[in-house]
This record gives sequence, C-alpha cells and structure tokens, in this order.
Amino acid sequence: MIQKIRHKGLKKLYKDDSAAKINPDHANKLRRILGVLDQASYPAEVDLPGFRLHPLKGEYKDFYAVQVSGNWRVIFRFVEGHVTDVDYVDYH
Repeated sequence: MIQKIRHKGLKKLYKDDSAAKINPDHANKLRRILGVLDQASYPAEVDLPGFRLHPLKGEYKDFYAVQVSGNWRVIFRFVEGHVTDVDYVDYH
C-alpha cells in the first residue's frame, strides 16, 4: 500500500484521478504504476514488463525507479512492506 506521495500532481492523480498537474501523455502509464505500487509489498512485485525496475544509487540510495517515458521516472522506496516517498521525476 502506498503510504506517502511527494509529487502533488501524482498525489492528485492517485486520490482524485485528476491528471491536471502531470504530463497528460503519461497519465495512463502513471495510473498503471500507481495501481501496481498500491498492491506491492516488495520490489519484485513491481518488476513488470515495460516498467524497467531498477535500484538507485547516491542521494537516492534505497529507492527504486520505474520508467514512465523518456527520462521520466516514478521513484519510491519500501519501508516495512509499504511503498513510500513516491515521486515523479526527470532525474537524468
């Protein structure tokens, strides 16, 4: 279950199904990602075709990322079986 979403637009998409503050071209993929994250308890459950799950390093150590489109990623971490600190970033 998702505990915390950092990005305001992503939070609005998750809570209200409103894509007003995100790239509209990413909305459907973001909905799929959020649905998977909401059900996941550990990283392997997010390792689906097209998501390109990978662990991050440096300042994002302990975070994972999945690809949305181009350089855009959803990053998150697991704490006690829950997803937290979900963010929508262009980190490249």
